[in-house]
Amino acid sequence: MGFFSRLARLFSSSPSATRYIHFQVKCNRCGEVLEGRLDAFNDPSMEDEDGKLIYFCRKVLIGSGHCHQPVETIFKFDEGRHVIDKQVTGGVFVDA
Repeated sequence: MGFFSRLARLFSSSPSATRYIHFQVKCNRCGEVLEGRLDAFNDPSMEDEDGKLIYFCRKVLIGSGHCHQPVETIFKFDEGRHVIDKQVTGGVFVDA
């Protein structure tokens, strides 16, 4: 029965709440609020930082308005895939 439970969980349509990280940034140039999402299990790449294993993910968002200014975000995660640092270039983070 354990096999079928794991198989059902694999194909379930309700993803884990901690798997996806939703965020918003506001463009410095035009003020448009851009929405982004990253998958904490698939998007990050491994990196060795001062002998410590971390994960990082870079997302570039471009608005749909007249500006088209790229807003770059960088997220860093620990081994448990918890956000330990986030940075933005070309904008600011906005609380949802």
